[in-house]
Amino acid sequence: MPSTREGEPAQAGRLAPRRIDAAYLRRAALYYLERYSVPAVQLQRVLLRKVERSCRHHELDPQEFRAMVDEIVTSCVASGLVDDRRFAEARAQSLRRKGRSARAVAAGLAAKGVGRELVAETVVLDEEAELEAARVAAKRKRLGPWSRGDRAAQRQKHIATLARAGFSLTIARAVIDDAGEGA
Repeated sequence: MPSTREGEPAQAGRLAPRRIDAAYLRRAALYYLERYSVPAVQLQRVLLRKVERSCRHHELDPQEFRAMVDEIVTSCVASGLVDDRRFAEARAQSLRRKGRSARAVAAGLAAKGVGRELVAETVVLDEEAELEAARVAAKRKRLGPWSRGDRAAQRQKHIATLARAGFSLTIARAVIDDAGEGA
């Protein structure tokens, strides 16, 4: 069997996970933050997964490293490397440009670990912005004025598609019944 960096046998071609220490977790956090902008909860999840994997392999108790992970996440927040508000605002803008409804944006932020209060502050239900996002979604999915084929026959399906995407029935009808104003 091939050996790993610590002289232990590799499993199915994968290297054995490193033994966890504070320096390793700090480097892992910084490397992750170089590549991704995340809220504090997401960084904590990533580090805890690394701890779980290493502890499972080395037969250690993951709870011993919980305080270490919390300390590293706290220091990243204090230094400004992790900013939940900045992440939430940037992510919300990005999702709105992609045609996501306010409900979908709020659900996406909550899934990433952004707190309810911050989600409520970030995702403001603006009728005009919601209408524009619905137009973008309809255009991307070729619904309503952007569809190819019999629009009248597909009207209900197109409205239902936008409604499932989180848009209100009023917004969905306005976009699907649009005579080409936004086309």
